[in-house]
Amino acid sequence: MSRRTAIHLAGFAHTNPVPVASRIGQHVYSGVLTGRDPQTKEFPADLETQVANVFDRIRELMDAVGGSTDDIVKLTFWLAEYRDRDAINRAWLAMFPDPDDSPARQAMAAQLDNGALLQCDLVAILPEGG
Repeated sequence: MSRRTAIHLAGFAHTNPVPVASRIGQHVYSGVLTGRDPQTKEFPADLETQVANVFDRIRELMDAVGGSTDDIVKLTFWLAEYRDRDAINRAWLAMFPDPDDSPARQAMAAQLDNGALLQCDLVAILPEGG
């Protein structure tokens, strides 16, 4: 049996042959999580909706690995408009309201395609035995 487990989410997949995330032991690393609508597979035109979709994928992924958002160590965001972080900040504060109990975060400018306005990936460490 392999040490590594590929994580797949119903309704969300990459166009390339890669899983949404990979897990070895307690460590979880995601691939790119996007704001694509899970039903239509299209990118909503506005950043607010794409951010909501990304944060939904974050929750789904953490549920799929038997963890929670409390297990996230770092989130990295790539933004088409680098300084446009208000929607991310609102979703961030809803998910991580305690500034003394939140993961690290990094935001970078990116040239995204197909209508994507942001992308995200995460690193999580699950509790022992999880």
